[in-house]
Amino acid sequence: MKIKVSELKTKRQWHSATGVGKEKFYELLAEYEKCYLKTYGAKLSERRADTRISYCIQTEEEQLLFTLLSLKSGLTYDILGLVSGMDGSNAKRHQTIGLRILAQVLENMGHTPKREIVSVEDLEACFPNTDTLIGDSTEQRIQRPSNYDRQKDYFSGKKKPYSEIHDNQ
Repeated sequence: MKIKVSELKTKRQWHSATGVGKEKFYELLAEYEKCYLKTYGAKLSERRADTRISYCIQTEEEQLLFTLLSLKSGLTYDILGLVSGMDGSNAKRHQTIGLRILAQVLENMGHTPKREIVSVEDLEACFPNTDTLIGDSTEQRIQRPSNYDRQKDYFSGKKKPYSEIHDNQ
């Protein structure tokens, strides 16, 4: 890969390229390597096929750097590939693999939000030391009532097209 971890020297470069500092990166890397090994049964360097093709991403460290860089930069796959020394389709493939592993890492480290709360017990488990929760539910979708009188109760009047009446005299 064209961009190497060794090129990131300052705190600003680390945060600009990856969104995390050097210490957090290596903390993530330790978990990333474990999850990669668990998912694929071998290290990335061991999984490479014996071909004459040179691989852009050689290690889990480069894979994690590439994944965080792709998330932080927001580049298209073609440009991300150009910056990293691969084509767009390989950039997409490497990002997909990296995101899958990174999601497992963040879940293992307890940094992912709970996605579904289906009972009061789930809600209380998410907020164990909280007495009061405030929710913003000002615009909730509802099924439009078929009864005209009931429709009027739910109609705000704000969705009418604006029209002016001109007196042409």
